[in-house]
Order: sequence, then structure tokens, then C-alpha cells
Amino acid sequence: MNLTVKSDYRRRRAQLRVLPQRDEQTTTTRTSLVDRQLLISRVASMFLLIPALPVIGLLMALVRLTSSGPAIYRQRRVGYQGREFVMLKLRTMRENAEADSGPVWAKENDDRATFLGKFLRRVHLDELPQLFNVLRGEMCLVGPRPERPEIVSSLCQQVPGYLDRLAVPPGIAGLAQLRQGADVDIESVMGKQSFDLAYIRCLPTTGWLDLRILMATALLVVGSSRETAARLFGLDRLEPIAIADTPVHTVPSQAHALGRRAA
Repeated sequence: MNLTVKSDYRRRRAQLRVLPQRDEQTTTTRTSLVDRQLLISRVASMFLLIPALPVIGLLMALVRLTSSGPAIYRQRRVGYQGREFVMLKLRTMRENAEADSGPVWAKENDDRATFLGKFLRRVHLDELPQLFNVLRGEMCLVGPRPERPEIVSSLCQQVPGYLDRLAVPPGIAGLAQLRQGADVDIESVMGKQSFDLAYIRCLPTTGWLDLRILMATALLVVGSSRETAARLFGLDRLEPIAIADTPVHTVPSQAHALGRRAA
């Protein structure tokens, strides 16, 4: 575990108040809501893996046939409450792609990507093995994307409240990924962070929101634009939360209103 990230998150965790409060008898804690979200995701992943396993097997064979190296790429990521885990992906880049550069973000038209890898990344099929991470309880189907420990250590010093996103489990799909592209610089990270905070605010009503995010993500896979997919499922109405160097609970809660909005 990266000790800096873990200790920074513990300090930040004391400030996290992302759920609307009523009274001590009726308040559902964030922990119980997260436990419910993890349980639903794990059950759903069991059913999704039935049709996904043959596809994963076929793609693994194609990866091995078209480039040298393992078919499955394993990478350490920072997850729920700062816990590290090994995330699984179909390998889309040449072997040892970061041997010289170290951990860096992927770029559009990244020359490190293989021919097959570019296609897998474009349609997000490289993420399919993460259903096993969901089954193990390390991720949910929907949530903020997990980042590498080395990058988290840097970003938590540059983006105010960056560790707030660790208040919920990471996901395969997410509101931030749907509304914005991949991280390329600090500005894009801050943009996605504002959508991650908006999603965390919706945790009490996240079931309907998660379903809408998954359906919109499916449209992306078949070639829809982000704007069209978000508009069709009413996700364009979810306002990002402004990032400030203050605890999340100072921002007025929109959880119940956002959860009620239908596509």
C-alpha cells in the first residue's frame, strides 16, 4: 500500500460527509450503502460473466496471436478507501510499454498501442476482465475510475479534494468517463473529479442512476457520441460539483433530486 496515499486519505476521510443527513435513527450510513452497491454489482457480474467469458477467451487468443507478451495486463490501482488492488485488463499496448517512461497517461493515437489494442480501447472491450475485479468485491460496475498509486500520490497534491473520490468503490463505467474523455492533463482530471463528486452525492439513489450510466455506456461502445448518450438518458442534466479545497459536505446536496430525474 502506498503509505502517503493511505495516510492522506485517512485524514481526508474524517471530513467526508457526502450523504444527506436526517436524524440518527433514520440515517443510512455511507458504509451500508456502499456494501449494498458492492453486493448488487457482484451478483450482476456473475450473470454478466456467463456471456462475457467466451468473448474474453477469444480476445485473449487474438492478443496473443497479434503481439508478444501476456494477454491479460495486471496493474496496481487505488480503490475504495485507499486500498490497493490488482486491476485486470486485456493488454492493448506493446510489452513493457512504460519501461522507459514510467507511469504515464495513455494518449489519443498512442504509438505504444498495438493495432488490435487501438480497436479494443476504442470500443472499451479491454475492460471486460474487470468483471472479475467486480466479482471479487474490488470494484463496482459503476463508479470513479481507479488510478495508479504513483499518479494518485501526485494528483492528490495538485487537485483539491482528489481523495474524496475514494469514498466509494471504483467502477468499470462511470459518470465522469461518460461525460468526459480520458485524462490527459490536470484540467481534464479536475473536470472528471467534479463529475465523480456529483456521482458520490447521488449514492442514496444510485441504483437508477447506475442503470442509466450503464445503458449510456453501452451506446458509446456501439459508436454513439458522449453528448448523445448522456442526453438520451438524462445524464446531461447532472451538474458537476465545483472543486474547491473544502470538504464535500459544504456543497449543497442534490442526491434526491438527481435520482428522481428520468431520461
